[in-house]
Amino acid sequence: MEFMGYRRADGTVGIRNYLAVIPSVFCANRTVERIAALLPGSVPMRHAVGCSQVGLDLELTARTLKAMGTHPNVGAVLVIGLGCERFDPHELYEAVKASGRPVELFIIQEEHGTTNTIERAVEAGKRMMDDLSKQTRVPCDISELMVATKCGGTDATSGLAANPAVGEMADILTAHGGSAILSECNELLGTEDILAKRAVSKEVADKVYGAIYEIEDVLRSGLDNSLGKNRNQLISPGNFAGGVSSIVEKALGGVHKSGTSPIVDVLDYASRPPKGEKGLFLMKYESHDGEVVTGMLGCGAQITAFTTGRGTPVGHPIAPVIKITGNAKTYKNMEENFDFDASGIISGTETLKQAGQRLFELVLEVANGKLTAAERIGGDELFCVARRHGYKRKTREELEAGRCRCCD
Repeated sequence: MEFMGYRRADGTVGIRNYLAVIPSVFCANRTVERIAALLPGSVPMRHAVGCSQVGLDLELTARTLKAMGTHPNVGAVLVIGLGCERFDPHELYEAVKASGRPVELFIIQEEHGTTNTIERAVEAGKRMMDDLSKQTRVPCDISELMVATKCGGTDATSGLAANPAVGEMADILTAHGGSAILSECNELLGTEDILAKRAVSKEVADKVYGAIYEIEDVLRSGLDNSLGKNRNQLISPGNFAGGVSSIVEKALGGVHKSGTSPIVDVLDYASRPPKGEKGLFLMKYESHDGEVVTGMLGCGAQITAFTTGRGTPVGHPIAPVIKITGNAKTYKNMEENFDFDASGIISGTETLKQAGQRLFELVLEVANGKLTAAERIGGDELFCVARRHGYKRKTREELEAGRCRCCD
């Protein structure tokens, strides 16, 4: 089974062919926006980080920006730096260059200001976009395709229909040699035994437990009981209103996005699998929509299957986001924001297997170039870099000693 994609020099395959304009630090955001505005079709990737960071927090920024610059859907990159930031723009430039992609670096302080930077970057960008326009899609095996799975704005229908449909699609994809990735570990609390039983080895099972326990520790370290109770809740008001009353209910619905395939590995945030490793993956991170989608794309996913019962219009600047709902009312109310209605599973007009096959076929259409609703609207809100303010990673033994055992 094949799809038509763009083969990169580093061996990866993209389903889009973007020129990404990436600031190394938030100080360059406006300059990046002005450059991209003069290069129609390019993608500005503004963010809020790049300076005044230390430790794991800075590492996640570096890892994420390099993953975006070398993403399969990115064909060329303009790196725009300020010149005094904590994250060295040369590090980003060298990472992109090593991938074989065309890349140019412009540093505002060295270009004698914003205007000169914009002029020189636009000149380089026009050459890059001309080269990108000459590239064509080629047949690629489906084993080169990875789909990220995500839920946001969850209601009761998400766990009953939309998430199971995504899981069925993921099973079909992995059965054909492709890959899928699950994350949102804070919304998998209580399902670690279920997931660990599906691991391909004891080593991977231990990684599953470690990923869930670490997120539990991260959440615990962020609690502040001096604040009101609504500041320490994992469930949003929208989840409550949609019929999801606890994190356990949400987890038991959310885990269905992974289908039934074996878990072949657990990945760090925005870190690609070992070369040649295919199948279902778990990524260690929590459920902020933008941060977790960006991280899974950083692991190599070219598409995101995003379920929502309440409705959400968000998209990502470099990767199509397929919006799926199991709520017929929400679909009718926000039809322009959706690509797939799975409510037939609840009404009985469609079986789970039929919905999963239909969604799989849609994934292939999107891989071949079909625009999603979020792409048509221009949604790019899901590009967010993960943060770890002051958190120190713990050993497995430390996590085991400190974790909650109320459900054991």
